[in-house]
Amino acid sequence: MGEKIKSYKDLEVYQKAHQIAIEVYKATQDFPASERYEITSQIRRAAISIPANIAEGYGRKKSAEEFKHYLRISLGSTNELQVLMEIAKGLGYEIPEELMERIDVLGKQIYRLIEKWV
Repeated sequence: MGEKIKSYKDLEVYQKAHQIAIEVYKATQDFPASERYEITSQIRRAAISIPANIAEGYGRKKSAEEFKHYLRISLGSTNELQVLMEIAKGLGYEIPEELMERIDVLGKQIYRLIEKWV
């Protein structure tokens, strides 16, 4: 199998979530100033919540149920991020389709990790 996981940073879902959070920040940079405290803020909070909860949950990995609890929160934030990005796109803001696809894939990977973690 793969290399041993020594830290949350070794988890593929964390790495992908971390990169997506950075890309979401960049993608929302050019949103209108009037949205700064509205949809931009909500999108960014949801994006940050994903890797943050994976990391926090991994810190409690000795309890599989606690880790899964935090993974479920991450999955919920992934779903929230998808909805918010779709709304932003509907409002005419530039959202890269490739980023939307990667968010979708991340959600599926988090779900599989929840199902498989023992």
